[in-house]
Amino acid sequence: MKFTRKANANWQGTGMEGKGTISTQSTTLDKAQLSFKTRFADGVGTNPEELVAAAHSGCFTMQLSFLLNEGGFTADDLNTEATVTFEDGTITLIHLDLKGKVPNISPEEFEKTAAKAKEICPISKLLNTTITLSATLVS
Repeated sequence: MKFTRKANANWQGTGMEGKGTISTQSTTLDKAQLSFKTRFADGVGTNPEELVAAAHSGCFTMQLSFLLNEGGFTADDLNTEATVTFEDGTITLIHLDLKGKVPNISPEEFEKTAAKAKEICPISKLLNTTITLSATLVS
């Protein structure tokens, strides 16, 4: 399977005082606000690191679902929070915090499957940073 996806960013002005927007092909993001404050403070809008966290949590969680299905399991609920750490101009760490409700799976099998999903998720393979994972099976 091969496909492409597109997004567009527009910026006007200086890095600190300027403003921009980000839009996605699907229009889920349609001229979402981007600015110095949305990236480095608490402004309203989005930023590249938040978008990386969204992409990584979504990709990892979907990959885990596929792997669970291959093992004969179906998740009732998988919830992954990705935390991106930006330090001195570099993304230094992404931590995936997974909580999952999967009937009839042992905690060991769940953790093993989650670890494999972390390794083979296309976004994990794309990123050049340390990626950590905590996986908790809930009932």
